[in-house]
Amino acid sequence: MIRPICRAAAAAVLALCLGWPAAAQNYPTRTITLVVPYPPGGGVDSMARVAADKLAVALGQPVVVENRGGAGGNIGTRFVAKSKPDGYTLLLGHTGSISINPSLYANAGYDPRKDFAPVGLMASMPVALVAHPSFAAKTVADVIAYAKANPGKLNVGTSSIGTGGYMSAELFKATTGLDLAIVPYKGTAPLMNDLIGGHVPVAFGVLPPALGNLQAGTLRAIAMLSRVRFSLLPDVPTAEESGMPGFESVLHYGVLAPAGTPKPVVDRLNAELQKLVESPDVQQRIHAEGGDKLTSTPQEYAADIDREATKWGDLIRKLNLKVE
Repeated sequence: MIRPICRAAAAAVLALCLGWPAAAQNYPTRTITLVVPYPPGGGVDSMARVAADKLAVALGQPVVVENRGGAGGNIGTRFVAKSKPDGYTLLLGHTGSISINPSLYANAGYDPRKDFAPVGLMASMPVALVAHPSFAAKTVADVIAYAKANPGKLNVGTSSIGTGGYMSAELFKATTGLDLAIVPYKGTAPLMNDLIGGHVPVAFGVLPPALGNLQAGTLRAIAMLSRVRFSLLPDVPTAEESGMPGFESVLHYGVLAPAGTPKPVVDRLNAELQKLVESPDVQQRIHAEGGDKLTSTPQEYAADIDREATKWGDLIRKLNLKVE
């Protein structure tokens, strides 16, 4: 009985492998759904719509953006992880949903290393240290000196717990050993309102909600938490240039498919994604959202997910930040 079963299993695997080239050659033949695990209007949603418009043209089939928000991005991400691995349900993921949430939430419901087939990266968005113009500190060194001189009195605003801004503040606090108060807001809008109003002197956050005010002078950028200076704010130094070597907090945006999606389908999607990200109009749209282009192979994206999940997971466990 064992040999016939083994032969049948081997035949099934062989048939599946032989079917992959045909699947890639014919793919896609119907509408593709690109899931955004957040409500409409945010950075992930914007990136998804940039990708969907261009992929639809390149693939010759509609690419529909579907917002499945809830539980900090876990609901939509979990939905894609459990979807049929045929290339017709994709995820616009970013560092928060893919590399932070699985460690932060006790029951995220997915493993970023096992439950997805990374397709490729498309953009990066640095977190910035931003201040109200009246705040005396002009550099990172000034902020550190102020916090040391006023232990427990510096309030640092961030968006909600688990976001890139919040985790950046926790990383800054842990790295410097400062006694400061992290004040998480329910979203970027109330955070920006309080920062502009001077109710909180300094904040960690992504740039899209702050760009207009930075350009108008109603807010001031102290540092970018990226390895290189941000293209839209070339005069703002990086954290490394500001005396914090190796300190980095950059959100990466990319497309993922459920684990088990045929490799030829993933490769086809990756090729089209890389082409569209290299187009000037897409780069312009990414810039308008406060990001820079970032391309990769599927293997490079998998390595990026592993690296970021390790980095943020270690910090979450060290600080016992688990959310039930």
